[in-house]
Amino acid sequence: MEEFNGISIESFRLLVQCEGTKRYRDLPWRNTRDPWLVLISEVMLQQTQVKRVLEYWRRWAELFPTADALASASVADVLTAWQGLGYNRRALALKRTAERIEHDYAGHLPRSYKELLTLSGIGPATAAGVCVFAYGQAQIYLETNVRAVFLHHFFVGKTHVADKELALLLKATCDNTDPRGWYYALLDYGNYLKATLPNPSRASRHHTLQSRFEGSLRQKRSYLLRELLVLQQASTEELLELLNTAERQAGRGEVSLEQLGDILKVLAAEGFITFAGDSWMIAS
Repeated sequence: MEEFNGISIESFRLLVQCEGTKRYRDLPWRNTRDPWLVLISEVMLQQTQVKRVLEYWRRWAELFPTADALASASVADVLTAWQGLGYNRRALALKRTAERIEHDYAGHLPRSYKELLTLSGIGPATAAGVCVFAYGQAQIYLETNVRAVFLHHFFVGKTHVADKELALLLKATCDNTDPRGWYYALLDYGNYLKATLPNPSRASRHHTLQSRFEGSLRQKRSYLLRELLVLQQASTEELLELLNTAERQAGRGEVSLEQLGDILKVLAAEGFITFAGDSWMIAS
């Protein structure tokens, strides 16, 4: 493929490399090729801004520098270290992945894209990110900033662009001799475009607005987890009183006992909490 939609592939490569050089961000996870630390960064960057991830990645790199360190940690310690980053399922998925790495891969993250996809919480973009940034493999790494660059240059005025169309372009443009450097350039240029232009990603068929957190069920689940991490254990009635006190202070309506029961069932099914005797507690 020499050109697409009238744009030369070669000129596009040169432009991205130039823009990437000008806008390069010296992020700490770019200074390592440790697959485990790269994986942590990729998981944290899912749905979370870079400035928030910076603090948490450094903390996790110290607390859990290896898969073994995370596999050996308690669920309570893992969730405590993750508090404030949001989407707690990611922390639990990382722990499950760490346990699997220890059990099935002798403590080493697999190098195969297909094997990475079998691990908890790892989807196509995360698996490709590990392959690219840890192992230097050329993969189709399609995340929001990368998507923005291709939509901005190749799909002007178009809407509902499918990822499979973008994947063809990623494959055609990727620098197979230095995929790591190529994708850093795309990420930094895409970050610049999103900060200075109306978000190009809105032209994607897969673009979705992040749901509101305040007052959502996700917010209530997060609140209950925080309380249990502090209290260590609490009855259903105690949790109901705590949650409704917080809801009233926020100017929201109270939660019924039945609604609370549904929330607790979800948290238990996901592996966050367990019930023993007459109390709820963080799962072991």
